[in-house]
Amino acid sequence: MQKKSPIAFVSTLPGNLWGGSEELWSQTALRLAGKEVPVAVSVSPWTLINPVFTTLQGAGVIVQQRHHRRRPFLMRAWRKLYLHDDNRPSRLVTIEAFLRATFPKLVVLSDGDVLPPVEVMELCAQNGWPFVTIGHSNYDNWWPDDETAERLRKALPAALRCYFVSRSNQALVENHLGMNLTNAEIVRNPFNVAFDAAPRWPSHGPEDELRLACVGRLQPIEKGQDILFGSLSHSSWATRRWRLTLYGDGPVRNGLSRLADRLGLGARIHFAGQVSPVDKIWSENHVLLMPSRWEGMPLTIIEAMLCARPVVATNVGGIKEIVEDGVTGFLAPTPTVESIRSALEHMWTRRSDLQDMGKTAARVIRTIIPSDPIEVFSQKLLTLV
Repeated sequence: MQKKSPIAFVSTLPGNLWGGSEELWSQTALRLAGKEVPVAVSVSPWTLINPVFTTLQGAGVIVQQRHHRRRPFLMRAWRKLYLHDDNRPSRLVTIEAFLRATFPKLVVLSDGDVLPPVEVMELCAQNGWPFVTIGHSNYDNWWPDDETAERLRKALPAALRCYFVSRSNQALVENHLGMNLTNAEIVRNPFNVAFDAAPRWPSHGPEDELRLACVGRLQPIEKGQDILFGSLSHSSWATRRWRLTLYGDGPVRNGLSRLADRLGLGARIHFAGQVSPVDKIWSENHVLLMPSRWEGMPLTIIEAMLCARPVVATNVGGIKEIVEDGVTGFLAPTPTVESIRSALEHMWTRRSDLQDMGKTAARVIRTIIPSDPIEVFSQKLLTLV
């Protein structure tokens, strides 16, 4: 690793997870490499070799795959509450060695949670490595303990920029730390459909079934599929013509399947796994259901809206910044069975309006999201360098 790299990306997302947070930094790294900007990346160990890494290496990007003890899945939820991480010592040593070897002019710290680890920010500040942070997900119950909060209050202002994917997430961090981040800025994640996507609206007459899609990791602790199942198990949905398809994989697929059977929904709910291209999902479904307990700025909502599909979602993270209740979709105030059920009832009573709402959603989202978020973010980083 002798080559000097003007921009070094450090992703601290654990395990073998992959989401919008990883799309943002990896696609930006690839775009910068295409501009002949030297790039290096440091990533957590992955159970499976992700093809993205092969693509990055083929573009001349230096890729360091860190090796340290993998923490259990439930520790991710614990970390969201307390910023606790039992991999800190070995990870920090490995990241420090990576940065000393690459000699970066700018370090981009990305994590799928609220903020990148504070000790990595402190490492950059102590060594004079200019850095930026990207915060992807946040929720009301995130409260760092006093010691961690004081460290964050010192570390975040030292960043050239603190990027957030939604204003709501930025506001939560500022409230919980009791400070204004004058270096904060909003960036957008890339999406996996064409900006001008226009899949056909599935046939939907008065007697046709309403096709509902829930797209995301099968991880109810975050994505709330259990809340959705509980809402749809209400007696009011027993005689209606509908079907729900879950797209995505995750560690709780069998548990969710058992729950669907237990609630008497086994014949109505289907598990489709990963489906590509994303347009195919929206050529077969009418509405996106997003019952998340917490979020940043969900790619699945942006993609559904670009494809002219209305959304039923919980009002968490940045969702309310792009979905207007009763206009482009339906918002449940809280991630509870009662709240989601109420939003679904509202959607059902207006099912004849859903196609027009989808068309409105398609117009609105194109006024909020840039056509090429990666180019926008790349230019921001180049300006800092």
